[in-house]
Amino acid sequence: MLCEAGGKAELTKIAEKYTKDTGRAVTFVELPYDGLFNRLSTELSSGAVSFDVAALDAIWLSTFASALRPLDALFTPAVRDDLFPSLVADAQIGGKFVGMPVWTNVEILFYRKDLFDNDKEKAAFRARYGYPLAPPSTWKQFQDTAEFFTRDGVLYGTEVKGAVETEWLAHVLQAGSPGVVLDQGGAVIIDNQQHLDALKFYAGLVSASPPGAAQLDWAGAQNLFNQGKTAMLRFWAHQYPLIPADAPIHGKVGVAPMVAGSAGVGGVPGPWFLSVPTASTQGDAATDFVRFAYDNNALAIESELGLAARRSAFEQYSAKPGYEHFAPLLTTLSAPATKGRPAHPKWQQIVDDVLVPLLQKSVVPGADHAALLAGARKDVESLVR
Repeated sequence: MLCEAGGKAELTKIAEKYTKDTGRAVTFVELPYDGLFNRLSTELSSGAVSFDVAALDAIWLSTFASALRPLDALFTPAVRDDLFPSLVADAQIGGKFVGMPVWTNVEILFYRKDLFDNDKEKAAFRARYGYPLAPPSTWKQFQDTAEFFTRDGVLYGTEVKGAVETEWLAHVLQAGSPGVVLDQGGAVIIDNQQHLDALKFYAGLVSASPPGAAQLDWAGAQNLFNQGKTAMLRFWAHQYPLIPADAPIHGKVGVAPMVAGSAGVGGVPGPWFLSVPTASTQGDAATDFVRFAYDNNALAIESELGLAARRSAFEQYSAKPGYEHFAPLLTTLSAPATKGRPAHPKWQQIVDDVLVPLLQKSVVPGADHAALLAGARKDVESLVR
């Protein structure tokens, strides 16, 4: 099995149980993200593979689909009912299932309970905005709350991540767009009204964010929150139990579903899939392992990442202490507006060459967001035509 480091952690208990139950050994070949993609590209294109199963990022499925074994027989109605709709959609390329979801993630809302539960803060917020202070559930509430907690460089309401695209795309879906950047037919829609509304909302939060938004990435945003510099954070759910014990906010963090726009709650999932190359000499055994991994998916939660793909797996743990993030994760992943990224082989290039530069320009004071999206449309069209 080819996998990334996180994939090995997620799959180890499943593999151990598989070996115990079947007598078949599972050997992991662990590679960094880029190295995994390059290895897959080289071997799948040559038709001479050294592996029988691989853990693939969702955005890779369309690139490698022609070299992957169809797994349609595994996707029974019961299986599909226990998977989130976005994962079922992502697993299909050209009408065939080429990957079985093994774990997924999504951004949810993290907030400082010590601030939100403070009586003086609650009274001041109600006096200023006319409604109770609570974890925000709408764009307007998020804007108000971010503004309220921003205090002279000592504390900021939230942050804007100019160096990553996923969060803005989640807001695009919350605004009701039929997809992000591309629609289901592959047409470029990055300049539609929903993308514009989401960009204005996202960039508009800069005034309630620390300086340096254009260069802020996941790690930087997480560090700001962990150090108590921001009151709210939109971030991947799995980080909730990983907040360092020595962080000033440890034990003071609450979680809620991702905020909602006019189309409701929505997010962009981060799923990985198990796929079997058609060139594998052990294709049947490999497919059997994929089935086994689905059947025992809940074991993946007992890993460092602590993620799964099945609703029932998350639900099994959601009421247990330490897994408070699973309820908002379930709500966000189950929301009708939640959708995966486009199944296009140029997607990562679109992200790197168009989306991130667009966001970095959008947070500059006076930026013309409509013009930026119009230019981005031309750039995306040049990549996908």
